[in-house]
Amino acid sequence: MPPAGDAQETRRRLVEAAYGEFATHGIAGARVDRVAAAAGVNKALIYFHFSNKEGLFTAVFNQVVGQALALAPMDATNLPEYAGLLFDAGLAHPDALRLAAWHRLERAADQPPLKAVLDANQSKVDAIAKAQEAGYVTTRFTAAEVLALVLTIANMWSVLTPEQHLTAPQDPAARRALVVSALTTLLQP
Repeated sequence: MPPAGDAQETRRRLVEAAYGEFATHGIAGARVDRVAAAAGVNKALIYFHFSNKEGLFTAVFNQVVGQALALAPMDATNLPEYAGLLFDAGLAHPDALRLAAWHRLERAADQPPLKAVLDANQSKVDAIAKAQEAGYVTTRFTAAEVLALVLTIANMWSVLTPEQHLTAPQDPAARRALVVSALTTLLQP
């Protein structure tokens, strides 16, 4: 077995290579031989570190969740601005949005939910519930519904068809302003 430092570096390189592979090809289309070649390691090391391709995708997606949490910290008392930060993060990291789309499209319903996503969502729902109790956020929706609205509206531009993009605002600042404005209207107490 390689020394611990080497193993950590190998894992890092595999996750980095897999990030691009999954973003480009999805879960089903990704090939572990391409990931191994891009990382400069033997394909067997993927199975050693991650068990299988799904385990590798989980490691990549956990990184995406961590990246989103770092780039867009949530302030439950100002959810429209949080949505603006999410919009900014998506603009800066379009591969992360593609990975999220592949996750929605290809991850089998019978697979267990990803713990990193469950934990992040639960902490956000709890914070939103407290903000609702304090009068910062509407109570017309449950805290979980508010989170769903915020996440969906913040990322709405990534799910439009190419034809819808033709009639949508093209300026990123205008798109961000619409996200913030829509959520300001929806979430007023």
